[in-house]
Amino acid sequence: MEQTFCTVCGGRTEMRIPPDDDHERAVCTACGTVHYQNPKMVVGCIPVKGDQILMCKRDIEPGRGLWTLPAGYLENGESVQTGAARESFEETGSRVGIVSPYRLYNITRVSQVYFMFIADLLDDNFGPTSESQEVKLVSEDEVPWDDIAFEVIRQTLKDFFTDRRRGQGFEFAVKDLEAKPIKSCCG
Repeated sequence: MEQTFCTVCGGRTEMRIPPDDDHERAVCTACGTVHYQNPKMVVGCIPVKGDQILMCKRDIEPGRGLWTLPAGYLENGESVQTGAARESFEETGSRVGIVSPYRLYNITRVSQVYFMFIADLLDDNFGPTSESQEVKLVSEDEVPWDDIAFEVIRQTLKDFFTDRRRGQGFEFAVKDLEAKPIKSCCG
């Protein structure tokens, strides 16, 4: 999304390559401020309890009515681990203990980076929040595969269950993922 007005002085911006840069940026025509637009960092986790994981059915767009793992945008001043735990609480009411980094996905088409962790579900206090319609523990054969909101979540789950079946641990990996359109729950 192109920035039209400067957040410093309110002047109009125009797209151009600033000196000593190699990318086109929104540059204020009045004060010269360069406005950088960078990828969004999404953080989340796979909350694990025994042989089950915690999933939530979204009550917000995009993907309202579809299933996901707890994840969302990292906030300024927040570590990726803290952000993943916060998102789990906001979307499921759960408290988690971050165990280890699991997947980092580059989704360049939509300018996002997903950083997913393995986490221990610390207790049974979870349930729907203002962001979720339903929250439940599921085993691999109970995952609602046809109703997953985002391809990155589907891939994370496939990798997780494959790794768990192999019994060799959960190694961290960086992957590139082509974003697919968000599935609609109702059409």
